[in-house]
Amino acid sequence: EVGPPLFFSLLVITVSFLPVFTLEAQEGRLFKPLAYTKTFAMAASALLAITVVPVAMGYLIRGKIRPEHANPVNRWLLWLYRPVLTRVLAHPWKTVAVCGAVLVATLYPASQLGSEFMPPLDEGTILYMPTTIPGASITAARRAVQAQDSILMSFPEVASVFGKVGRANTATDPAQLDMIETTIVLKPQSEWRPGMTRERLIAEMDRAVRTAGYVNAWTQPIRGRIDMLATGIRTPVGIKIFGPDLGELERIGREIEDAIRMVPGTRSVFAERAVSGSYLDIEVDREQAGRYGLNVADVQRTIATAIGGMEVTRTIEGRQRFSVNVRYARDLRDSPDALRRVLIPVALGSAGRMGGSGTMSAPGSMEGGGMGGAATLGGGRTVQVPLGQIATIRLVNAPMLVKTEDAFLTAWVQVDMEGRDLGGYVREAKQMVDSMVALPPGYTLRWSGQYEYMERAQQKLKLVVPLTLLIIVVLLYLNFKNVRDLSIVLLALPFSLVGGIWFLWLLDYNLSVAVAVGFIALFGVAAETGVVMLIYLDLAYEHRRARGEKPSVTMLYDAIVEGAADRLRPKMMTVMAIMAGLFPIMWGSGAGGSVMRRIAAPMIGGMVSSTVLTLVVIPAIYLIWRRIELRRAAPPVAAGVEA
Repeated sequence: EVGPPLFFSLLVITVSFLPVFTLEAQEGRLFKPLAYTKTFAMAASALLAITVVPVAMGYLIRGKIRPEHANPVNRWLLWLYRPVLTRVLAHPWKTVAVCGAVLVATLYPASQLGSEFMPPLDEGTILYMPTTIPGASITAARRAVQAQDSILMSFPEVASVFGKVGRANTATDPAQLDMIETTIVLKPQSEWRPGMTRERLIAEMDRAVRTAGYVNAWTQPIRGRIDMLATGIRTPVGIKIFGPDLGELERIGREIEDAIRMVPGTRSVFAERAVSGSYLDIEVDREQAGRYGLNVADVQRTIATAIGGMEVTRTIEGRQRFSVNVRYARDLRDSPDALRRVLIPVALGSAGRMGGSGTMSAPGSMEGGGMGGAATLGGGRTVQVPLGQIATIRLVNAPMLVKTEDAFLTAWVQVDMEGRDLGGYVREAKQMVDSMVALPPGYTLRWSGQYEYMERAQQKLKLVVPLTLLIIVVLLYLNFKNVRDLSIVLLALPFSLVGGIWFLWLLDYNLSVAVAVGFIALFGVAAETGVVMLIYLDLAYEHRRARGEKPSVTMLYDAIVEGAADRLRPKMMTVMAIMAGLFPIMWGSGAGGSVMRRIAAPMIGGMVSSTVLTLVVIPAIYLIWRRIELRRAAPPVAAGVEA
């Protein structure tokens, strides 16, 4: 008799995981394996429950079977539950009202919960990414990264530090000198200072390495790479500005930067300088160069050789090849004034006419003067003309990197935050930006980063979760074949939210995709608990009717006590088996533990409240509903006869 309803209850748990299969990107790769495992396990359990288990019971359950009251644990549970059940049956309406008040009171902690895309996944490392305005020299960037690395290495929790400035030897890393990436490998937490947490450590590091001109950002290597590959934003929150003019994009970005800096919880904010890159512009005066017999190619050849460097040979060291370049020493080319003193060789023929300049052919030898010194050419002599006499040298601002997206020019604002949930922070930041920044026509904003992931997941779940609940309702109706039992079981779902929400609030967890997966699994298990309770109540009632007992309020009371209290052990075994599997996840640590705890927390809290309220509310509602049926089925009392 229990087999078919149990089969449908296991199907309900299986169907409840359908929303997980719709997740994409990061969250999909993380939770879909869990959903596949749970789905196949529940499907196999449902099949075994109606095929193998009944046959195995016939072969294995033999001999003397101890009654339930012989179990000391069961006796203790009955000793606790019977007085509560008696009070519930004596005051069913008050019981439902109290439970409804508890459900309403849960609105307070629910309103206090923050939101985030994913809980922080502890990788054991930290990625420190300071950014400065464009135009930093190699010398200044090297000096900054060395100073920052030495400060970070002084923390006792740090095992090693490796900083990188500029682009790596790969085409997939177009980083400029204004962005530093420092990977900080942490020691095991057992070697940390007492009371030190990851958040406190990052806060201390942030205060220690603050450098004038640099804006700090903190993330983790794996997560940072995934975020940058997906959206380009390396911080939790990013703002993408779209428009037709780079100069206007930079102006809007600076206004947004000033507005975001006023939002509580902002650790750092940096708007990209779309047109603030510094370039050295050397414009050759053709008329002046022609007086010396020079053309533009002669001048540019010297500039490329003296300033940029010319490859003169290659050295072979094992399997490696290195080019050998020759150019001016650094102090002869490190400023515009020094560049104006770069000498352009001009060859004079035997008749005294000026000819073209020579080029460097090999180390130590010059043809036509090359980069310095006097040399003869064709019996003539060579003179040297300063570059400043034949060219204009100036610094100009231009884009360091032109970004486009969706066929529009774009500039980004990177925002790092601390001590705030992602959803609440972005809501407040949006209000601040809307009130302080006016966008010209043709310019738009898009909030990106992890917030973009969170919005995408929320929109998907808003569509799929109601559809899944509809499928669950259909499955339950196919099992019970009536709306009464279906409604009673569905009442267990909101009561399961009570414990889950309160437990999240006590643990100070934010709502995230991981928490949503936990609640999805909780709905299926809570429905199963309600189905099991209702099965035993109906079985006890129908068995008494089958034995010839006349339906009455007294018989209904006895049936509810038998179905709820005397069959307490299978219901508690179902709940305790689930709880026993969740506690190790809740107490686990290490990489990935923070994500799994967010899945287990709503299930543990929800199972506690669902069990308590199911043992209390469903018998009360069952009593109320059956008494209404008894009154409707009672024959009318004849006139003059006392009822």
